[in-house]
Amino acid sequence: MHGLENRKIVIFFIFSLLCFIFLVRLFYLQIPDNQYKLEASNNVLRRVIIYPARGMIYDRNGKLMVYNEAAYDLMVIPNQLQPIDTLAFCKLIGISKEQFIERIHKAKKYSRYKSSVFEKEISSKSYAEIQEKLMYYPGFYVQWRTLRKYPKSIAAHLLGYIGEVDENTIKKNPKYRMGDYIGMSGIEKSYEEILGGIRGINYLMVDVHNREKGKYLNGKFDTLAVSGKSMHITIDEQIQEYGEKLMQNKKGSIVAIEPSTGEILAFITSPTYDPNLLVGRARSKNFPELAKDSLKPLFNRALMAQYPPGSIFKLVDALIGQQEQVLFPETRYPCHGGYPLLGGKPKCHPHASPSDLRGSIRTSCNSYYSYVFRSIVDKKGFKTFEESYTNWRNHILSFGIGKKLGTDLPHELSGNVPSVEYYNKYFGKNGWKSSTIVSLGIGQAELGILPVQMANVMCIIANRGYYYIPHIIKKLNDTPYTKAEFLKKNHASVNEKYYDVVIDGMEMAVQMGTAAASKIKDINMCGKTGTAQNPHGKDHSVFVAFAPRENPKIAIAVVVENAGFGGTWAAPIASLIIEKYVTDTITRPHIEERMLKANLIQNP
Repeated sequence: MHGLENRKIVIFFIFSLLCFIFLVRLFYLQIPDNQYKLEASNNVLRRVIIYPARGMIYDRNGKLMVYNEAAYDLMVIPNQLQPIDTLAFCKLIGISKEQFIERIHKAKKYSRYKSSVFEKEISSKSYAEIQEKLMYYPGFYVQWRTLRKYPKSIAAHLLGYIGEVDENTIKKNPKYRMGDYIGMSGIEKSYEEILGGIRGINYLMVDVHNREKGKYLNGKFDTLAVSGKSMHITIDEQIQEYGEKLMQNKKGSIVAIEPSTGEILAFITSPTYDPNLLVGRARSKNFPELAKDSLKPLFNRALMAQYPPGSIFKLVDALIGQQEQVLFPETRYPCHGGYPLLGGKPKCHPHASPSDLRGSIRTSCNSYYSYVFRSIVDKKGFKTFEESYTNWRNHILSFGIGKKLGTDLPHELSGNVPSVEYYNKYFGKNGWKSSTIVSLGIGQAELGILPVQMANVMCIIANRGYYYIPHIIKKLNDTPYTKAEFLKKNHASVNEKYYDVVIDGMEMAVQMGTAAASKIKDINMCGKTGTAQNPHGKDHSVFVAFAPRENPKIAIAVVVENAGFGGTWAAPIASLIIEKYVTDTITRPHIEERMLKANLIQNP
């Protein structure tokens, strides 16, 4: 019995202790715990999100390219709503009664106790009028935020735009809530974590007349918003703007890079659009119109358009042929208006023949590079043709062609260098050989190269064998900043000693060859024209170059769609940009005027 009594005492003690703990906790929740009272008092408190200002964006020379402008969201808390003059309210906001009913229903569906956006991105002018009369409309309040503004209507694809987060984004990243904005493309997307900042929260006391009475507990539970960091990017605003003017009324792209660093100097895709069109309330109207435009102004050609490179690809084959010891500076091949071994196909334009390696680049001989390509992929020493072709393809990949470069801009594609598997599937195993795919040697067939990759190949040649990944970030808050991967040299598979003879040919092409009409006084530009066959219409005009020859400051690629010969349009545009960047002047106004006035979209 004595043991039973002891157990009863222990059980009674435990039960009493538990009751005491519950009572203490209940007392604590009801009286001293202000945090709990804060959460339980939504009817008298207003939880206001403080949105941070996004970081501003400057060009490489400190010119402001993106800043912020104040805007306001009209918020609603359904359970605080009271009977109002609906028509007067609708007139104040500028909406219909049907829209009012629909939005209230949507807000209630989201939450009766949490605030949600009723009307977003109200201008400062409209805000002043609305704020004066909000006291008559309990349950509504105005919340401050910022909108992006662009001093110049340039670089839309590069800078990108911001938009409201969707449910999928919120599910993937719980830090976002309905009403938050996030970078949707361009730099805004790539560097969202840097530019976006951190939200703050204010808890405000509100009376029955919808008037703010001050901070709850003197702001004890408030948190400060942290503004996003400002960025200096690698773009030269002057060159960007000039390039966009030259590409007006043309379809295509320009990418310019500093070879010694990989910094992108200009990033142009045309047609383009005014970035201010996708800001604020106007975005919902303008985006669909831009999306359905037949000229595809939203399409980022610099990173997503896979063009056949045409004759500019001969430079890469010239380097690979030397590396494989099947091509030498003195090697000569005949041309009789085309490649003799296949009955004059691919065809070629009239020029002196036979050419050596330098001359083949100067004249851009199709026959020469048909010989070169077949000598590479038919080289002895491999067990099978598939192995030798794969060896050629691996060389190409080492030049950053046919794979993503890893730039810090979103939506980059890889381009296309067809694989053995592709051709086996298309022709059947052992159903193809070098003569079947000879047009690869002159940059045609299934090859697809992005403009950013074309410019990067120029960086490799300018550097005699290596490149830095093209990138856009330069500084954060005035402090130099570059990711580690952008400081690493990436080497192509061709030895440094083989580049100078190719560069000689490029220099000759500008001085006395296919790009002679675009040579620049006092600037030793090395370039290569390309006329890329287009199965959907007129050929594309292509040109790649770097300058000066020694200590190059700029490498560039220009593609003008459906414009014909590379020397007619792409080369002059590239030479003007190079001259502008290197000397800050234009000495050939007649060429500039012709490029600015040309409308090539009307004549596809």
